[in-house]
This record gives sequence, structure tokens and C-alpha cells, in this order.
Amino acid sequence: MRKQSAGSSVDGDASPVETPHVNLSRLGATESTSSAQPANKLDRRRSADCRRSSLSASRRPSSVNWRPLESRNGNGTVEKPLPLDPTPPSSPLALILTSSRGLDSKGMEKTPERPNGRRPQSSSPWVISLLTLLASMIGIGFLLAVIHSSTTRQLDPKGCRMSYMRPSYAKLNEFDTEHTRLASKYSLYLYREQGIDHDTKVRGVPILFIPGNAGSYKQVRPIAAEAANYFHDALQHDEAAINAGVRNLDFFTVDFNEDITAFHGQTLLDQAEYLNEAIRYILSLYLDPRVSERDPDLPDPTSVIVLGHSMGGIVARTMLVMPNYQTNSINTIITMSAPHARPPVSFDGQIVQTYKDVNDYWRRAYSQQWANDNPLWHVTLVSIAGGGLDTVVPSDYASVESFVPDTHGFTVFTSTIPSVWTSMDHQAILWCDQFRKVIAHAIYDVVDVYRAAQTKPRAERMRVFKKWFLTGMEAVVEKTAPRSNPTTLLTIDDNSNSIIAEGGRLILRTLGTAGRVRAHLMPIPPSGSPGMKRFTLLTDAKLDGPGETGKLDVMFCSVIPSQPSQYWAAFSSQMDLSKGNTGSTRLACGTAAPDVVSLPASTPSTRFPFYLDGEREITPFSYLEYGVDDIGEHQFVAVVEKTTTPTQGFVVAEFSDYAQSHQTRYISLRRLLAFGLKFSLPAERPMVSEIKVPSLQSSLLAYDLRISNQACDGKQELFSPMVRQYLAEPYESKYFVNVREVTVSLHGVAPYVPPPVTRKSDGDGLRFQFWADPTCNSSIDVELTVDVMGSLGKLYMRYRTVFAAFPLFVVALVLRNQFRVYDATGLFIPFSEGLDLSLRRSIPLMLASLTILTLYTTDTTAGNATLWHWTNGTSSFMDFHQNDLLIGTQDPLFLFLIPLIGIVCVGVCTVLNYLALVLTHLLGTLAALATFRPGWTRNEDRRRSTPAAFCSPSPRRRMITTAVLLLLVSTAVPYQFAYLTACLVQLATTVRAHKIASELRSASNLNLYNYAHSILVLMLWILPINLPTFVVWVHNLAVHWLTPFTSHHNVLSVMPFIVLVETLSTGKMIPRVGSRLRHVTNLLLFCIAVYAAVYGVSFAYTLHYLANLFAFWLAVIHSTSDSWTLEGLSHLYAGDSEDRKRGKEP
Repeated sequence: MRKQSAGSSVDGDASPVETPHVNLSRLGATESTSSAQPANKLDRRRSADCRRSSLSASRRPSSVNWRPLESRNGNGTVEKPLPLDPTPPSSPLALILTSSRGLDSKGMEKTPERPNGRRPQSSSPWVISLLTLLASMIGIGFLLAVIHSSTTRQLDPKGCRMSYMRPSYAKLNEFDTEHTRLASKYSLYLYREQGIDHDTKVRGVPILFIPGNAGSYKQVRPIAAEAANYFHDALQHDEAAINAGVRNLDFFTVDFNEDITAFHGQTLLDQAEYLNEAIRYILSLYLDPRVSERDPDLPDPTSVIVLGHSMGGIVARTMLVMPNYQTNSINTIITMSAPHARPPVSFDGQIVQTYKDVNDYWRRAYSQQWANDNPLWHVTLVSIAGGGLDTVVPSDYASVESFVPDTHGFTVFTSTIPSVWTSMDHQAILWCDQFRKVIAHAIYDVVDVYRAAQTKPRAERMRVFKKWFLTGMEAVVEKTAPRSNPTTLLTIDDNSNSIIAEGGRLILRTLGTAGRVRAHLMPIPPSGSPGMKRFTLLTDAKLDGPGETGKLDVMFCSVIPSQPSQYWAAFSSQMDLSKGNTGSTRLACGTAAPDVVSLPASTPSTRFPFYLDGEREITPFSYLEYGVDDIGEHQFVAVVEKTTTPTQGFVVAEFSDYAQSHQTRYISLRRLLAFGLKFSLPAERPMVSEIKVPSLQSSLLAYDLRISNQACDGKQELFSPMVRQYLAEPYESKYFVNVREVTVSLHGVAPYVPPPVTRKSDGDGLRFQFWADPTCNSSIDVELTVDVMGSLGKLYMRYRTVFAAFPLFVVALVLRNQFRVYDATGLFIPFSEGLDLSLRRSIPLMLASLTILTLYTTDTTAGNATLWHWTNGTSSFMDFHQNDLLIGTQDPLFLFLIPLIGIVCVGVCTVLNYLALVLTHLLGTLAALATFRPGWTRNEDRRRSTPAAFCSPSPRRRMITTAVLLLLVSTAVPYQFAYLTACLVQLATTVRAHKIASELRSASNLNLYNYAHSILVLMLWILPINLPTFVVWVHNLAVHWLTPFTSHHNVLSVMPFIVLVETLSTGKMIPRVGSRLRHVTNLLLFCIAVYAAVYGVSFAYTLHYLANLFAFWLAVIHSTSDSWTLEGLSHLYAGDSEDRKRGKEP
């Protein structure tokens, strides 16, 4: 029977020496032969066929002893180890470790004694405990529930209509390497619409389109085609627009060869550098008479409007902080589905730092007290998010409120934009027909070729963008109609009954029933009247503007005293409804049409706010809403029926008290989860009611809203009930027409998103607006409940990046338990057994500690958890990184997600562990089939033709290979390439370890296999962090960009992994650490676990460096198994010749 110390390893030596009943004092590996003859023969064959990995390690006893262990013979008696070689240790670390051998039993753990003297046996790596199985099933079950919910529940309807275009692209070849070093990689194009643009000369306003991550320059075509057609068909014939400075738009677009920007910071910086030079070149084109047909009386352009999609929006903002940025060359930026708040993934340290630098620059600029000190004073930024249908980038990340004040920019969702009213996915936002029309019209509304900047002043641009992109009901939208000059002279009979009594409601079920033009006058209550009254009007007819002759007109009127007839001639239109009577009153009126709010039509036949291709176009409702203070300078609201024949259409207008129409429901989320919220809209209610629920702010919860049918006493409803849910910040509105049941989801306070610069006092909470027919005179019951299953799907988009960090928390704790057991007993237990030990103590304690400490240190007033922060934030300083840690939210209600995510990651780690086992066994089986020899082959021939399990190259060859790889990393390839190579080598090592462990089932072989497998699992979890950069590098090679990769060339970032993997490839088991230095391993893994849980999501790239540090420590432990002397090092180059001289061993 083989006698072996508790920490021995058969594979720790290149060739074990047969010495019966003698305990060899070698590093953690001593063997003697007694009855295990077949094993020794196998070892002899291996040593005869395979070159030795190190002569000094295989022929001389080591001077290092990690732990003086006592070997046991077959009878259970204890043999004393032989005296150690008196040669002093050859390295300082070995000297430290050797000093531990004098410790007695009080200073170190003893190997547990067994009655028969046998060592504890390691279980099979396939075995899984009931606790691990149960935890894994719960975790995987919850993960599947989240995925199922995200694909089946709380889904926004798709409402985009297709767009069509006739594109052509002119490449600007003159923009070459003389202008920028990146011209050989990127290209600049000018878009031209076939049939409209007949040449490539520039004559309008320059627009630059920036594609996003892996985007194409051709993605500009939907918006550019709409702009070309709109100018060709309408604007060029509009004299007022031409006089206002409107010209056609010249769309330039950039071919980035589908660069992967989201994963690589240097690529983002390269694109920003290139685009700044491109803008300089574009502006120069308008000065060149060969390519420009611009009116010479117009000023030369000095700035470009930038349109960015996805990561292109981030590149646009980065351009303004680059050294080659030309001052004031950009003053208008419109982004679509761009993740402004934080990077989509944090796998690259440079992109995380770039985000921080850019956002900090914008914050500092807008925090300046004086405009002259703000380099971004003239810049406006509008971020448009797609909403719930965007599954590529969370729309929460599109928020710009954390670095841009509302005077210079805002965030809006496509479901908010009038006439769009639908969510969009990441690509549809480029081609959606109704959305591209709004974008093109808004851009034309801000251009002004009479200015060198080619745009209107900043304040005017912001008013235009708010008019086109917001609903018109937001507090920041200016009401222009009440302050405009009167354009209509309205004359009415003093004896007419057209004046509505104060407090009355105007109801028109059909227009034109009087057979003549008729005006309805509603007296305006004086400003400061009790009740904070407001005026609201809803109709399904289009309101006429000045000079239009339609069905309906709404005006604000004031009585004018008797004036000469010359004064009346100043009005552009006159409307005499006095019937020739002498007793008449003249009113000076201005139209309310500029302030009309478009609402989706809500009828019994409508299902969605939008209409699709092939469906009948639905005319939207017209809605007006004013506070009394807004229209207080006037005396009447005049509703004029212009049609003289009965026409289908309705009008509802009224003055209502604010207290009657606005309610606030204070309810905690816990109570809402348990009981829901129920309330009723009374029968005597205004046409529009608004309910605010301050506790509804989180993006992680979804709700169900149910509305009861209202009885209308047999009458037909004027319109079906309609609901608008909205947030005041960011601007997100959703409309629900013909409503009975509504699924409510929002993009409010989201995980990992920084807080806004200034929070509005009335901006907290979700609000619901209810439009219901007030003539029905019946109450409406409303019930709001939390959709628990629907809320699970909201976790997918917000927390999918945790799988890049939190599983490492589990793996680190498992490795910690594996090493603790190994150092104590000499057995390196399988990963599944280590996971079971962790689930019994380490993981629950860590998750509970993180949850309790976070809850305890959460400052609900300041809104930050002070325990986990890098800075010592004060109450006067807003911490924009307060949501970077753990689960990314400060709401105590969601702290349960910490243990929940932990359990899910336990299940994911279990699955990966068994996938690695399956892969290892499958590759082992394939290798066995590849080396299969027929049964009639002689044993001697079979032995000669079968290579040993760990037949590794000579040390010299390994050192040369490693040196070449590190040289490539330092010059040409990123270290991620070397890491991927190390993963493949480690996989092959694990396969070979499994092969020898299955052929010779000894404790030492199982130790090596379990150890190699656990290191493989660790490296596999680090691999996703490194793969994106590797993909970027491969992509650069694919587009023939041969310029050396300008980042990720630090050889120290991968050298420990390479050394560790090379050491394991020789079949050496890591020695046991018996001194206090074993706590270093424990502490390293503990720190990795804590960091992965707390900082891993926001700083995932640092997890590679922490794992690399751990690999360095393991390589140091491995290195102490050899005595490094000058003589030993000389054998690295003489090893091959000495092996040949020595010949085969018997």
C-alpha cells in the first residue's frame, strides 16, 4: 500500500522515485512504494517518455518545507519525517516559509486523525448536495421567471410605420490622411436623395450623423430622405419659412466600418478625434466655390448640427472635450437611444474613465455662475429614448438630467412625442416614419442661415424642441397664444344668448346645428380667484389658425372701446355676428391654435394611440389647458363654430377648480404591494382629473390599472375614457385610449443611474390624467395594484450586467473554502463540495452582512450610503456616484435583491460548473478515441505510442514561448488575447488532469484535477470581461486596420495568469501552506468576493486585475516548490542534452 503524506501530490514531481518505506523530504510530495506496483510502473513509463520539466525539481530535494507533516503507513502508525536538507533556502520567500516548520501543534492546524490512519476521501466532482441542488433550482427558477416575464408581460405595443427612401451616397475622398491619421480607417460621405438632389454641391445647413455601436453610415437615410422631401415639397415654396432662414439640409455621415464603440474606450476617443477633423473639413467645403452653391450674401457656417444614434450620441458629447475640438463648431446635439448616464457595460477601464471625464466636464461647465465661464453655454442637448421596447440599451441610461440643466437640454421618450405616441426598439428609432417626420421638422424649425451658427439662439432652440418633443402640458412649456397680438375683430349682438354663465360648462355634441356661424363666450374668472381655476377644452375637430377656414376656432378675447373704423382695419380678419343690430360689442381676439395639444383619439373603435400601415388614419383630438393666470389679461374665451351645416364633432369646455381636478394619494409601496390602491372619480367631476402617487418612482416595479365602465344613462359617450401616465422628470408620457385595463411601467428612479442635478419640487411620483365624458354623470372606480410577475421582467434590463460580477462573488467564496480545507486536510475538494460548504455558512453570512450594513448606513435624507463610497461626501456636495454600488439603488425596499441576486448567481455558477465538467469529460473522451490502439497491439508498443498525461515541453521551450507571448502583448496584441490563450491551455490541462485522475484514482491526482477545474471555472467567469476587447481587436484586423492596438498592452495584467497556467500544465499540484501565510490566500479571496459584490457591476474591468493578483499569489506559492539557484537555472538550457545523455530510466 502506498504511503503518502497528507499534503503529497503524485504529480508534483516529474518522476517519482521508488524508495520503499522511506519518507522523502521533498516539497509537499513524498511517495514510497509498497504494494502499489502498477502505479509505480505507470510512473516509470511516464518518466521515461516525457522530458523533465525541471532538473532541479526532479533530481534534488527542495530546501523549502511548507509544513512539517507526518506520513502514515498502511497500519495507521506514524512515521517521522526524515531530517530536512541543511541547505539554506535559496529565496527570501522560501526563507520566510521555511521558518514555519518550527511551529508546534499550537501554531498550526493538525490533520484530522482517522481510526485506520487513512486520509479523508474526496467526493466525486459530479456529486451535488441537497442544499446546493435546492439553492440552484431556486436561483435558476427565478432567473427563468425573470426572462419569461420580460418577454411576455408588460410589453409596450409596437406602433412604428415603415419609411421609404431613395438613397445615394457620395464619398468625400479628399478628406484623407492629410487631414487626419484615421482617414485610412474611417470615411466621410454626403447623402443625396435620388430624384431631388441632382449633384453633390453643398448649399444648405450642415448636419452630421454619427452611427452607434457597430452601426452603418447608411442608417442616416430615413431621416435625411424625409428632410429632403419635406423641403422639396413644402418649405421651398413657403416664403415665410425662406425669409426666416430655412434652407435645405446637407446630411453628412461617417463610415466607422461598424466599429464596436460600446466595449472599447480608445475606439470611442478615436472616433471623436476623427469627427472633430471631419467637422473642420465640412465647414471648409462651404468656403470652396468648386463644391458650394451657397448664397454669397449669407454668412459662412461656423457650426454643425449633430445627430447621434446610440453610442454615436456619446461620441458627439466626447468631441467637445477633445484637444482638437474647434470652439463653437457644435451647438446643437440630438441623440437617439444614447446611454448618456453610464456605460452599457464596464468591461473596459478606459471607457468607464471616458464616461466619467465627459460627464464631469459637462457638469463643471453648467455649474459655472457666468456664461462667459461656461464653454457649453450655447450648446443644447436633447436625448430621445425609445422606451420599454429598447432591449439593447436600458432607456433609463438615456437620462441627461444628471449633468445638463433644463435650460440647455432634457430627456424625452418617444411615447411622449405628439403624433408618435409609441415606444421603439433600438433600431426602429432610426426608421420609424412618424418619428423621423418630427425630427426633420424640428431641425428645420431651429435652423437660421442668416446666422453664422446656422441655428437660432439657444433659448429659441429650446422653445422649439419643447414644442416638437413634449406634449405641451408640461410646466416648462411656454404658452404663447395669450400674449400674442390680436388678429381677429369679433362683433357680437348684446342681446344674444351666446355667453355661458360663469362656472358653466360648454357641451357641443354636433357642430353647425345653428345653420350659421355661432360664437360661445365663456367669461374668464379674475386672477387670484379662489380655487385656482383652470380652463380646459377638448374636441375632435382641428382648431383653425389665423386665416384658416375650418370647422372650429378658439380665441381669447378682450372688449375694446369704441374706436374709429381705421383702427378696425388693423385686424387681419373680422367676424361680425351682430346680425346688423345697433347694440353690439366688439372684441379683439387672438387665436389659441399655437398652444393646441394633440391627444390620441379615444373612441369605442380605437385600440392604440397610433395607427399602423394599412389602417385608416386617425385624426387626433385637440386639447387646450390654461391656468387662469395665463389668460387673466383677457375677458372671454370664444369658441366659434364656423361650419354652417351639421357636422360630426364634439366640444367640451369648462373652468374647473384645481382642488377638484387634482388629488394626491399618499401610500407606501409596502401597503400598495399588500392591498393596492382604490379610489373613485365622483359623478360631479371635471372633464380632466389628475391623480398623483408620490411613492411610484421606481423603474423596478410594474402595475395594473383597472377602470370601471361608466353608465351614461343610455346616451352615447362623447369620447371613450383616456388615461395618460407621466413623469415630470424625465419627460415620459404614455397614452391609453378606450381604456378599461392598463399595464403601467415607467422609467423613473433606476438602478445605477446618477441623480439629477436639480430635482423639481413637484416632480416626484407618477401621475395619471383621466379624460372622461363629464355628461354621463356617473362615478368611475379606479384600482391600482402591483403586477408582481410583470415586475420581474423589469429586473432583466436593469440587472443583466450583474452576471459579469456577482458570480465571481460566489466563485471566490468557493475557492476560499477549497483552499482552507486543502491546507487543513490535504484534500482539495471538488467545486460542488466547496459550493455546498459556502452555502452552509460563507454565502449566507456575506449576503446578510452586505444587506444589513447597507440598510444601516443608508442616509435617507442625503440619499447615499456612506459605508461604500470612495469620497467623504458632504451634505453640500451632490454625490453623482451614490448609485454605483451593489444593487444600484438606495431604496431600502429593494435590498432584498442582494440575497436574491446571490441565489441566482449560485444557480448560474452551478450550471457553469457542470457545463465545464461536461466539456472536460467530452474532450477527454475525444482525446481517448484519438489515441485508441487496437487490442492486438503489443503492450510494449502501446506503451511507447501512448504519451504521458503531462508530457510538457522543456522549461527552456516554455520560457521562450511565454516570452514571445508577452512580447506580442507589449507590442501588437492586447493582453486579452493572451488571456484567452491561457484559458484554452487551462482547459487542456484540466482535460489531462481528468484523464490521469480517472486512470489512476489516487488522492493526489484527484487533488490536481479538482484544483485545475476550479481555476478553470474562475478563469471562465473572468473571460466575458476580456472577450469584448478581444473582439474589437479582431474587428480591427478584419477591416485591415494594421495600426498597433493603442491600449491594453500591460504585460503585468496577464503575466501571473500565464505563469500559473504554465505551471499547472506541468502537472504540479500547489503546495499546502501551513504557516500564517495561508491567511493571505483567505484574505485575497475574501476581498475579491466583497469587491465583486459591491463594486463589480460599475467597475467590472477591475475584477480581472483582482483575479490576476490572486493568480500571482498562487504562482508565488507554486514557485516555492523549487530551489532556484544559479546551477538550477543553468539546467534550463542544458536540460535537453542531459536528458539525452542520461537515457531512459529502468
